[in-house]
Amino acid sequence: MVQEFQSFVLGTVQGLTEFLPVSSSAHLVLLPWLLNWPDRGLAFDVALHLGTLLALLVYYWRSWIAMAASLVNGDKPRRRLLLLLVTASIPGAIIGLMFEKQAETIFRSPLLIASALAFLGIALWFFDRFEPQRRSIDQMTYLDALLIGLSQAFAVVPGVSRSGSTITMGRIVQLRREEAANFSFLMATPIIAGAGLMEGRHLLAKGIPHDLWIGFAAAALFGLIAIAALIRFVRTRSYEAFVWYRIVFALFVVAEVFHRA
Repeated sequence: MVQEFQSFVLGTVQGLTEFLPVSSSAHLVLLPWLLNWPDRGLAFDVALHLGTLLALLVYYWRSWIAMAASLVNGDKPRRRLLLLLVTASIPGAIIGLMFEKQAETIFRSPLLIASALAFLGIALWFFDRFEPQRRSIDQMTYLDALLIGLSQAFAVVPGVSRSGSTITMGRIVQLRREEAANFSFLMATPIIAGAGLMEGRHLLAKGIPHDLWIGFAAAALFGLIAIAALIRFVRTRSYEAFVWYRIVFALFVVAEVFHRA
């Protein structure tokens, strides 16, 4: 029962924090560190990411079907959106592969994670507060997409947050808050799918323990809740609440590091 409980907790945390701009990787590194839980290994991480992939596909299935159909039916706006997502996905995928080993080792220092939480939080607050909300996804350029894709690469450092970095860059290029979140989540789909499917073959070869299914289901359910909640939230509010959360969490981690020293 202990493993099942830990799987549910970590799956819930993954689902919520993958899409809220607070860094899922930071939470998944720091929570076991704080609670002295064992590392669940690569297979468990893959299961959680496949759960969040399912959440994305459930929420955005109409968009993806429309983009796929645009390749044959002449729907130019949806085809252009697909090309924007391809443009944005390439730099993040390349840099993610280049720094994969560092992301699993030297980038997992609690103090580095705390610094990344605070720094990206301040950047998100600044650009969300002072950049106007002028543009929709339909008004994006390929340069905008490339910049958002490049910003995603910083998320190899736990604490930066993939959604946080891409939403921040979306606000820098003056996307409306809701539009920045939607583009960030659409862009996450091929990235998470690629990473999950590359490693997922190991799950199929070894078999899937039932506690991994618990983590997968929790990540999918709470990921879907997080996507819907954030999109609704930022229609009428800023990202400031998440900024304060990041800073308070960072200060807590720093205090815990010095307490344990």
